[in-house]
Amino acid sequence: MDLLNQLKSKQEELKTLETRLSDQSVLSDPKKIREVNEAYSHIKDVVEIGEAYGSAFNALEEAKKTLNETDDSEMKELANEEIASLQEKVPGLEQKFLIALLPPDPMDKKNIIVEIRAGAGGDESSIFAGELMRMYTMYADRNKWKTDLISANRNEVGGFKEVIFSINGQNAYSKLKYESGVHRVQRVPETEKQGRVHTSTITVAIMPEAEEVDVKIDPKDLNIEATTSTGAGGQSVNTTYSAIRITHIPTGIMVYCQEERSQKQNKERALTIIRSRIFAFEQEKARKEIEEKRRGQIGTGDRSEKIRTYNFPQDRITDHRIKENYHNISARLDGDIDEIIDDLKQSEINEQLKDA
Repeated sequence: MDLLNQLKSKQEELKTLETRLSDQSVLSDPKKIREVNEAYSHIKDVVEIGEAYGSAFNALEEAKKTLNETDDSEMKELANEEIASLQEKVPGLEQKFLIALLPPDPMDKKNIIVEIRAGAGGDESSIFAGELMRMYTMYADRNKWKTDLISANRNEVGGFKEVIFSINGQNAYSKLKYESGVHRVQRVPETEKQGRVHTSTITVAIMPEAEEVDVKIDPKDLNIEATTSTGAGGQSVNTTYSAIRITHIPTGIMVYCQEERSQKQNKERALTIIRSRIFAFEQEKARKEIEEKRRGQIGTGDRSEKIRTYNFPQDRITDHRIKENYHNISARLDGDIDEIIDDLKQSEINEQLKDA
């Protein structure tokens, strides 16, 4: 990859976008203004990084030329000093520019819907599902993101058979998209009298919140039912038909929502979830087609893929995709997961650079 030509190309692209920002057809369309502004902001950042690399690269070439052409010992010494300094600097700037040139994930800036479901392990699984919800909520707090409970199916031990909530904030999907998959926990449950370690599994799905422009749903494909809310054990907790169940007939995707007080609010929530699930379903289909050609180190993000193990007796978290171990589980469950997320992000970047 000729990086200087890439820089020239991006500079031309930036000029084109600058022109479009003053185009009346763009200024009269709010959607186009947003799209062009976002593209301009992204390319401007890429160009700034590229120009820093280009400047250092050209200075290095100039210093080498000076060294070869001069007979002045003082000039040679200065050129050697500059070359040594720039040879340390240029590789880092080159790597930074290469990363900036990677195509961004268009979903990265979206808000997300998080679905956590207890799997194998009964009560222990449902308890850990609650702990994972707390972990993501505390991580959201650290990032000053807003969380909002959408739906919860609690059980008698205080855990969740299933819990769905939204996280709204800058780059929420970019940070948490790596959490999709099966999380395995190994520990001695409080109810275990013989001290045996039990293994449980929890499924996490991170979905970008889909807007109506992202996915079109034919109203005829939806079966919408109003029902009464239910509590732990399945008993009815009220007699008004405020809960909503929506089924997308073509895919069989079903959403049940009861947390809001009114039927209208529950319907809006349920439609948001079903839109995001259908969008995720379509994205997963496309991703699997790509993965058939090349399976990346990060994996597919498929919900059936075991991604991480939390081993409490050894105070160790293992992320199986990058084969890295982390300690201090209690701090991680308090939302201190930046290190894990950063390592997963870097691994994904390394894979992309191999294919660039």
